[in-house]
Amino acid sequence: MKTAFLIITISSLLSGCAALVPATPNEPKAGPTTAQPPQATADGGMTPILTTRPARTGTRPGASPSNDSLPTAMLTDELLFKLLTAEIAFQRGDWQNAYTAQLRAAQQTRDPRLARRAAEIALSAKQAGEALNAVRLWRELAPDSAEASQYYVGFMLLSDNLEEARVILAQRLAEARPQARPALILQTQRLLANAKNKESAFNLLDTLVAPYADLPESHIALALSAFNRGDMKRADLEARAALALKPDAEIAILTLAQVTPDKTEVARVLSQFLAANPQSVEVRTAYARTLIEQKNYEGAQTQFKQLLATQPANLTSLYALGMLGVQTNQLPEAEKYLTSYVKALAAKGDDERDPSQALLLLAQIVEERGDSAGALKWLAQIESGDALVGAQIKRAQIVAKQGNLAEGRRLLQETAARSEADKIRVVLSEAQMLREANQENIAFSVLDDALKQFPDNTDLLYDYAMIAEKNNNFLLMEKSLRRVIELAPDNQNAYNALGYSFAERNIRLQEAYVLIEKARAIAPEDPFIMDSMGWVQYRMGKLKEAEELLRRAYAIRADPEIAVHLGEVLWVRGQRDDAQKFWRDARTKDPKNDTLRSTLLRLRASL
Repeated sequence: MKTAFLIITISSLLSGCAALVPATPNEPKAGPTTAQPPQATADGGMTPILTTRPARTGTRPGASPSNDSLPTAMLTDELLFKLLTAEIAFQRGDWQNAYTAQLRAAQQTRDPRLARRAAEIALSAKQAGEALNAVRLWRELAPDSAEASQYYVGFMLLSDNLEEARVILAQRLAEARPQARPALILQTQRLLANAKNKESAFNLLDTLVAPYADLPESHIALALSAFNRGDMKRADLEARAALALKPDAEIAILTLAQVTPDKTEVARVLSQFLAANPQSVEVRTAYARTLIEQKNYEGAQTQFKQLLATQPANLTSLYALGMLGVQTNQLPEAEKYLTSYVKALAAKGDDERDPSQALLLLAQIVEERGDSAGALKWLAQIESGDALVGAQIKRAQIVAKQGNLAEGRRLLQETAARSEADKIRVVLSEAQMLREANQENIAFSVLDDALKQFPDNTDLLYDYAMIAEKNNNFLLMEKSLRRVIELAPDNQNAYNALGYSFAERNIRLQEAYVLIEKARAIAPEDPFIMDSMGWVQYRMGKLKEAEELLRRAYAIRADPEIAVHLGEVLWVRGQRDDAQKFWRDARTKDPKNDTLRSTLLRLRASL
């Protein structure tokens, strides 16, 4: 596989899979005007969350967002004028007058909708105190409104007034219909998660659900709350209690999986549950996700294939199998599943899923087998979104490889890169394109111009250094790499590149050793850094150490450059047959490898 497929990571595999704990079953969904508890923002204010506006016509002010008991006050011309004036003031940024007018109107008419609107205005202006006053009035005017109570409790929790919140929450649970109480218990847990004092919130939850200990949801709520405050022992105890009450409950086993830190144990309990409940889709998906986290890709593939057998158009399974196919280098399989995923997604019209990643991978797969036209067709389907810049870059690279460098550069220059990161991606791609076409001088100019705009970008500086070295401008190379190290002290590539450059030129070997050792400390399993260390050891005359490192590096990644270095060490050590074997491997992988050609010439060796 080429490095193009290194974009596949564990996180990208997991992104297509469901989380361990699914949405609460049978939980009532919020409608378009249902309010949620206010949330604190980074600056200490409140996020505005009310959206309902008073109506402009009718016999009563406002349009009811709920089943609140409404007054019979008439919408007089005077009241209408006040409300419209308040809205205009709010639109112009004068929240104080808008808030005051709405609150006074609510007090005058006893209409809870106007109090709600006053709360919305205060929240949008990040005025928590005024918002609480309005919510208090709203609750007074609509004492049976669950929405008003929810807001009120939210404010009480944010202000750590848990005792006042306890009365309301206990009443809500007590008055709930038995069939609705399990979902309400879980809603209460999520609400209490906003409290500042996590220990007090947990104790309050423990008290609230005590009368309902026969419900699995009570123990699930306590498990999640304990988990959030770091009490892993209690979290495990409560999750197991929920499972004991209802052994076939998906949400119970998924909660246990979430609160269990040992992934091996997670896999065990999920597998055990599936043995007794093989039709559980959510649990099987979670099990497959856990196997991916453990890098057991074959096991994860088996699970997703079982899911697909029962749900042939399941988008999560198709996507996951496609990504796993790429991860395990099973490209025909990956192409089959990703193609099915794209087709199924188009048929369903799912706006919440973005096919861009799948389309990019399909383009890479077909390009890998030499089908440039097919790759361009897949890329053409990416018309918007975050992946558009990447797709345009890939199109340009394919066109350039087909021999039309000018067209490739034109495509890059027409790319709508708005962010700094995207602009730099385009520049780096153009420079790489030019280097592959042996136009280093133009690539150097492209990077030089970009550095005038972004002088401290480490990616630009690194590539600039590499071209400077190619042009034998070693002073500029060293200056650029040392600037990268200054800006990003954990950039192992800069240490490695500078150290390797010294070793390759057989100069400043002790300094080269120190630089590469720093790179190894940051990325100890990087095969290219191992190669550099092996090479500097060779230059220092430590042939045994050099061979050991280079063999280890080649075992991790059978790269032609590593093979050439290992071959030279073996040749010098008198192991000439082995040396020629590695050189032949390098020639097979890269027939035009310059390092191999120059090494054979220098050593007067042949294959």
